[in-house]
Amino acid sequence: MAKAALKIVGGIDIPTEKSKPHKARVEKPNTKANAAMNPRVLEDEIFLSSSLRRKAYYADEHTIILNMDVSEALGVLRQHEMLVNCVVTSPPFYGQRDYGVDGQIGLEEHPSAFIEKLVSTFNACAPILAPNGSMWVNIGDTYWSGKGEHKSGEVKQNARRFGIRPQDKKGDGKWCIPKQLLLIPHRFAIAMQDQGWTVRNDNVWLKPNPIPDQVRDRCSISHEYVFHFVKERWYYFNKEPVGRLTDSGSFLPPLDTWEVPPVRGMHHGHKARFSEELVRIPVLTTTPPGGVVLDPFAGSGTSLVFARKNGFRSIGIDINKDFCKMMVKNLAKIEMGSV
Repeated sequence: MAKAALKIVGGIDIPTEKSKPHKARVEKPNTKANAAMNPRVLEDEIFLSSSLRRKAYYADEHTIILNMDVSEALGVLRQHEMLVNCVVTSPPFYGQRDYGVDGQIGLEEHPSAFIEKLVSTFNACAPILAPNGSMWVNIGDTYWSGKGEHKSGEVKQNARRFGIRPQDKKGDGKWCIPKQLLLIPHRFAIAMQDQGWTVRNDNVWLKPNPIPDQVRDRCSISHEYVFHFVKERWYYFNKEPVGRLTDSGSFLPPLDTWEVPPVRGMHHGHKARFSEELVRIPVLTTTPPGGVVLDPFAGSGTSLVFARKNGFRSIGIDINKDFCKMMVKNLAKIEMGSV
């Protein structure tokens, strides 16, 4: 008998396709779990709708960008019967940035109001998210200060502080007391559970070489969370593109700790950009071939760029017109082969 051809993958000998014996196709039983792995993908007729494109800041056959308040934009998408398979985003963090736009999220007087607004926004995503779709939300925490306006001359701190942030005010003596870690990611996830969402993972984003905290009485923060939410018990999840290969040739799911370097520096006015590596697992595992990715706080457009590179359609929403311009420029770089 001829020796089977082998290829080396990650140090493991795997039989090549040609050397594997032919197997008759086995029909999978008609279960809800199997049905979820064959999700509906939006028809081009809806994605390419001329009435939707008239409302868009930018649109081509792969991408739609809406320069609107997120609630207004989600309403427009509902009116046009949009269906997305994966929502992946990083909303503004509490008290961390002032983007200088009326209606921005993140500068509410109390963190509870911030959480309520986030939950309301993501609930508004539910009607356009496929029943077997997934939503991934990156969110970080912050401390209550109560010290008033920042007066330090330290350069890095000045870059991260602006005027009097909500957490620099006196506080309420409960959640909001000096030195209190607000636990915003956890409170947000629990509030989402209370609204009927299922939390599948609280994935931890580990940041190698994070910006050092200028503190003397606690550990320096080097992580954020990426929560994975679903609407139904059975949903589309393909672990193979990002899974861990075993000796037998099968795949284990990716780990729930992701070591990804943060993106440094300001890019055309955007101070808090996503890394493509951070959206890799969400997009590749929960977007079926030809599916649609939605980023309701699209910023510089990392999610859209990654979706385009990997053959998916995408929708980006941002209230800031400068960020919408940035998205278009970053998408154009793909065509030029510079990203």
